[in-house]
Formats: sequence, structure tokens, C-alpha cells
Amino acid sequence: MKITQESADNILTLSLDGELDASSSVLLDTELTKPEVLHYKKVLIDCQKLNYISSAGLGVFISHLQQFQDADVKLVFFNMQEKVHNVFEILGLDALMTIVPSQAEATAF
Repeated sequence: MKITQESADNILTLSLDGELDASSSVLLDTELTKPEVLHYKKVLIDCQKLNYISSAGLGVFISHLQQFQDADVKLVFFNMQEKVHNVFEILGLDALMTIVPSQAEATAF
């Protein structure tokens, strides 16, 4: 998995490329644990190139939800492939997390 960062206008965008599984979830957790992440108003997760997510990958996002809420940082997923979105839906995580179709909508959220 490759994670690229882009920041502008108090928004951090993390683009995920590949498979988010037990081994790569450690990389994502490291990125989300950095103190500067909580200085942004929004953290956008670009899932366009994310073609698989395991329970470990989902666990990373779930484990950071409260931290983001406490810091008043919005976590928004966008460009999610249907098969990845289905995993979020099946587990009911689409009710806990904000998932929108496009980057424009994620930025405006």
C-alpha cells in the first residue's frame, strides 16, 4: 500500500493506493497518529485506488474516530470503489463515517 499526503486550506488529504490489510494498516495508523493531523479541520481519505480493505484496516479508522471527534476534525471518505463501499455498508460503518462520491463533496462537507 502507498499513502500520499496533500494539504491545503486546513484540509489534509490522504490518498490510499493498493490493499489496506493487517501489514499496511500499521502505516495508516502511523499517519493518523501524527499530532499535526489533529490541527486540520478536515481529513479526507481518497479511496479511488483502494481496492481492498481488511478488518484491520477498518479497525484503524474506527480506533481514530473518537480522537477526531474530540478534536472537531471531520473525517470524510470519497471516491470509494463499490466493493470497498460494500464492506462499510455490510458492517454498518457507513452510518458512523461520512462517505461521499467526490472530492468536491468531501471538501464542501
